[in-house]
Amino acid sequence: MKILSYKPGHDGHIALVENFKLTYSYEAEKDSNYRYSSLEASNIIENLMNIPFKPDIISISGWTNGLSTAGRPIGAGYWGIEKPKLQESNFLGQSILYCSSSHERSHILCSYALSPFPQGEPCYALVWEGHIGCFYEIDSDLEIKKLKTVMVDPGIRYSFAYALADPTFNLPEGMIRIGDAGKVMALAAFFNSNTEKFTEEEIIVSKRILDNPFQPQKLNKKDFVNYKIFNSGPTSDECKRLCRLVSESILNHCINEIKPLIKEKRPLLISGGCGLNCEWNSHLKRSELFSDVFVPPCTNDTGVAIGSAADAQFISTGNAKLNWSVYCGQDFIDDLKLLESNIPSVLVRTQKTLTDIALDISNGSVYAWANGRCEIGPRALGNRSLLASPLLKSNLDRLNRIKQRENYRPIAPICLAEDYSSHFSEGTPNPFMLYFSKVQSNNLPAITHVDGSARPQTVTLEQNPLIYTLLKEFKKITNNGVLCNTSLNFNGKGFINRSSDLVSYVTQNNIDGFVLNGILFLPNKEER
Repeated sequence: MKILSYKPGHDGHIALVENFKLTYSYEAEKDSNYRYSSLEASNIIENLMNIPFKPDIISISGWTNGLSTAGRPIGAGYWGIEKPKLQESNFLGQSILYCSSSHERSHILCSYALSPFPQGEPCYALVWEGHIGCFYEIDSDLEIKKLKTVMVDPGIRYSFAYALADPTFNLPEGMIRIGDAGKVMALAAFFNSNTEKFTEEEIIVSKRILDNPFQPQKLNKKDFVNYKIFNSGPTSDECKRLCRLVSESILNHCINEIKPLIKEKRPLLISGGCGLNCEWNSHLKRSELFSDVFVPPCTNDTGVAIGSAADAQFISTGNAKLNWSVYCGQDFIDDLKLLESNIPSVLVRTQKTLTDIALDISNGSVYAWANGRCEIGPRALGNRSLLASPLLKSNLDRLNRIKQRENYRPIAPICLAEDYSSHFSEGTPNPFMLYFSKVQSNNLPAITHVDGSARPQTVTLEQNPLIYTLLKEFKKITNNGVLCNTSLNFNGKGFINRSSDLVSYVTQNNIDGFVLNGILFLPNKEER
């Protein structure tokens, strides 16, 4: 059984499932393309050229034409949880089955297929993203029932808090920038609602943003021109306070809507772009409403082609579960043949071991790190990373300068799974960097956010042997099995995935060197 699945629209990607295993997920933004890119004809043709067989099924995760979710449907369209049907179709003169799941259903099937819970175990599901904010139950036969719409447009409302304060935001009514959500999450940490009070005006603004939670909203920045928050600047106190208030209000509203619907403890599956909100995930996990919580690493739209493929597999075989690894993204492209010793004059290939590399990092070096196939989803999980010592507070500013992003943005840690409780409290080890924890150590300033939190990734030897070994070596030197770990990418682009980009990135940003599949390359200072 071979299923080739496509996701049109932003976060475009192609997933291949062979005999119940996710073979790869090709994401359009990766390989230094623009963030949230759609698939282009060249992406599709390139992938078809690399598939040496005819697929049994081609599936499409539903979408719409244009900017509205009510636009002309592509495939099964945006909305709906109905089971798709397999249809006999003709592709290039070949008879191949065709299947399409709606965007909404694809989200649910992605989190279900990748979750550790066995098929047949009843679950709840929460899909929340830009437009969808719905709660579902899934029975033992994988029949999905929508229990309630908990909020329409949760992601749009959330991001709008930042747009109100940012003088550079000038998009038309109803539109937001996808990348603003992460900034809201970072800024919300600067205000502690347990010790400080919101102003009456801030409460009014928040209520206007969340007004009519069950109806689509066309938020217009111009309607808020008379409030202090308007164009106050992203680092203003007004922005930080509103980010906290809107974040708490959306989460509390969601929990209050969900609570009456829960009749028994079951696992919760979370999918949609709001599943990248580590604070919300942590609250839901600690709420004791559910027996467990699972969020896939590709919880945003980079997972819906996987969900559509899993749905096609379920309709065809009765099995919706997939074997998978988070490291099943694109292969690294060594277009400069660095691993074959054809090194540009700007580089020096070293014989340094992982012990040497760990020592360099402990002494302040910042290294780019590329290993094997890239991660699926938007988070760097040890195969496309920038690594640095968390013991040096200066590395927080340095990494943000390299990434050309705001200095209030936190840097995430990667940690030996067995050492998690030594450095962090709350929660459990998390291999996909999707939950907040409180930092217990005082000697990790580069990864400790202003509120004492971090979003750690935990790693075991089985998950990622190379990065695990580096962490062990760093621990031998510093007594800390933790490193700074942030994504290896040009500003506004997806992960770096070829050696020519890697060399350019290191030289342009004065990075101390890069490690490619365990081999350290350093800039040739004589050529500079």
